This record gives sequence, structure tokens and C-alpha cells, in this order.
Amino acid sequence: MSSIRKVTQITHNRFLNMYDLDVTHRNGDPGLYHVASRARSTEELKLSTRVNRADGVIIYALYGEDKSRVVLIRQYRYSIGDYIYEFPAGLVDEGEDFHAAGVRELKEETGLDFHPLNVDSIYSRPYFTTIGMTDESCAAVYGTADGTVSREGLEDSEEIEVVLADREEIRRILREEHVSLMCAYMMMHFLHADPLNPFAFLEVKQS
Repeated sequence: MSSIRKVTQITHNRFLNMYDLDVTHRNGDPGLYHVASRARSTEELKLSTRVNRADGVIIYALYGEDKSRVVLIRQYRYSIGDYIYEFPAGLVDEGEDFHAAGVRELKEETGLDFHPLNVDSIYSRPYFTTIGMTDESCAAVYGTADGTVSREGLEDSEEIEVVLADREEIRRILREEHVSLMCAYMMMHFLHADPLNPFAFLEVKQS
């Protein structure tokens, strides 16, 4: 079985760090693997803690009384030098529950009020995002949103446009725009969801 011999922290940044892993491949040969992580030290890496705590939260929010629109953001990302459509999302603060983080982040990024559903944990627990490059994991929260769109909660470094997309707009976005993978999958799902029960794919718990 492959194994890790040594972990060396390469950077010491606030939100993202790089780590070099001296590894042994399954055939016994040595190798070097590079990992990006939200962890601030080697002790906080998930390979060290063996605990999958949510680093971030992704918010699937339907807008309007008829729940006919999805709350999206169109954000400028330096990694592609262009705009991309995503779900509202953000990091979970130390000691913060990711459901509470979803409420906070939607307010900050869009000005909207989020009303999360109480769903089975198989739909709303941390899952890894891009495991080939990072140990980051995110949890998804689902619910409805109302209120008025506002940019007042945005940080200076954030360039975000809020989009309340109906099914016709979603089809256009999927055909023509840059879209993050999870957002694209859920947009495809929404296109074929029952308009009268768009959360039917969730096992909603009784309060």
C-alpha cells in the first residue's frame, strides 16, 4: 500500500497553503506529492487529524414564492482570468456550524435571507471537492431565499454579480458560460425537477 513518509509545509498563508509529501508508491519507489490545503499547519491536515470537518459551505437556494429561480453568483476568478457562475459559498469559521455559515455567507454575498431545510445528513455533510489537488471539503445546504439583493456585505476583493436564474436562463448559462462543476450538476438537476416540489430529491426531516 502507498504511504506517506514526511510532510513539509511550504507556505504560511491565511486561507490556503501548500504542502510537500514525501511518499512511497505501492511498488516501493519514493515519490513527491504536492497538496493544497486550508489547514494552517501539518497538524491540521486531514491526513493528520483523520477528521473530515467542512472547510466551506455551498448554498443551494431557491428564490420566490414558487421557487422557480436559483440563486447564483457570477464571480471574477483570478485562476481563469474571467467570470464564472457558481453557487454562493464561503469558508466556515472556526467553531461555526456549516448551516449557520450558509446563512451568514448568503447574506454577505447576496444580501438575501436564507432559510435552510433540515435534511438527511447524506445530502448535507462534508464531501471532498478536488481530492487530486487538495484535502478541502465542503458541505451543501439547501433551502429558500427571500429579501432584496444587495452588495453591501461584499469584501473589497470580491467582484460578484447576483443572478436569480429561471430555467430558461439556466439553459443559456450551461450552453454559453463558464460554470463550476457542482453548480452545473445541480443546475442540470433543477431543469428536470418537479416545479411543484423542487426539493423532492431530499429526504426532509420533520422538525
